[in-house]
Formats: sequence, C-alpha cells, structure tokens
Amino acid sequence: MVFKRRDKRSVLQIVADAIYPKGGWARAFHYVKHRVRRLPDSPEKIARGVFAGLFATFTPFYGLHFVVAALVARLLNGNILAALMATFFGNPLTYLPIGAIALKTGHFLLGTEFDEEVDHSLIHKFTGAGEDLLNNLWALFTDADAHWTRLADFYHEVFFPYLIGGILPGILTGIIGYYLSVPLIAAYQKRRRGKLKKKLAELQAKAAANKADETA
Repeated sequence: MVFKRRDKRSVLQIVADAIYPKGGWARAFHYVKHRVRRLPDSPEKIARGVFAGLFATFTPFYGLHFVVAALVARLLNGNILAALMATFFGNPLTYLPIGAIALKTGHFLLGTEFDEEVDHSLIHKFTGAGEDLLNNLWALFTDADAHWTRLADFYHEVFFPYLIGGILPGILTGIIGYYLSVPLIAAYQKRRRGKLKKKLAELQAKAAANKADETA
C-alpha cells in the first residue's frame, strides 16, 4: 500500500502520540499553522474555517469535534480542512482550562453551582457516566437492571452547563482566531504569489536566452 505506514504503531503508541505528539505540541502547532496558510482558498474563507474549528473545541462533544467543526464551517461557508486542523487547539494541554471556562460560564448562566474541584469532579463524573452507559447497554441483553443516576448527574452537572457555557467563549475565541488569521494568511499568500511570479519570470528569461542562443 502506497499510504500505509512502514512502522506500524501499537495502540499504546497511538494513545501516547495523541497525548504528546513526536516533537511536542509546539512543533505540531507550527505544522498546522503552516498547512492552514498554504490552503488554496481566500483568507476570509480559510479564517471562517479556523473560527469553526476553534468554536468546536468548546463544545462537550468529545470525539466528534471534527464533525462539529465541519458542520459549522459548512454553515459559515468556511474552509472545512482549515476547520478540521483548527480543532487541534483542543488537546490534552488545553482541555482542562477549556472545560473549566465552559462549565463555570454555563453554571453562571444557568444559576447553578460550579464545582471548583473541576479536575477531580470531571474525571469522576465522566467515568461514572461511562460506567452507567456500559451497564445499561449490557442490561439490554441480560436481566441486569439499568441505572441512570450517574448519567443524569453527568447531564445536569456537566454536559448541559458545558454545552451552554461553551457557546460564548467559543464564539469569542473563534472571532479572535478569525481576525488574527485573515491578515496573516493574506500576507503569506501575497508573498507566495510574489515568489511564484519571480520564479516564473526567471524561467521565462532563461527560456528566452536559450532560444536566442539557438538562433545565433
């Protein structure tokens, strides 16, 4: 296979790379930034894709951020590939502060109480909801009883406040990303066009010189 990896990674290596990629997150960020700038689209359309990707990272749909980013980019007529790459803003280094901001904002807007021990409570509520979900799936095929307590707690204390609270900071972060991206991408594309024109002029001059030598 042409696109198959030569060095097959184990499951542990895949998980490790997702948490901390080779070369570090700084290198991964610069790689994504380079790829975004080289996208063949208008700066505004690419920036709308960046907005969509950044906004998606503030939603509680973990594992589906690519889908959310693509849908928002489609709605805004933004570049979908830029949206997908911008979701890398959400990573193991940023998910905790993003979650804390979204939850605190959501509980404030809903008039409910925010758990300040978010790093511990989030993990506990996620694992508890996951265990209830697995047990309830098992109950569909056995005589076991289904339990919804921890899933209900997760929805009311985490998911719904996260969903509501992530909208405003997600929009704000997306707007900042949009207005930072437009001039940077425009300048990069202008410089790249200049280099291509210069190279084309050099090739044309070389071709003309060769033709002149042949006719001499």
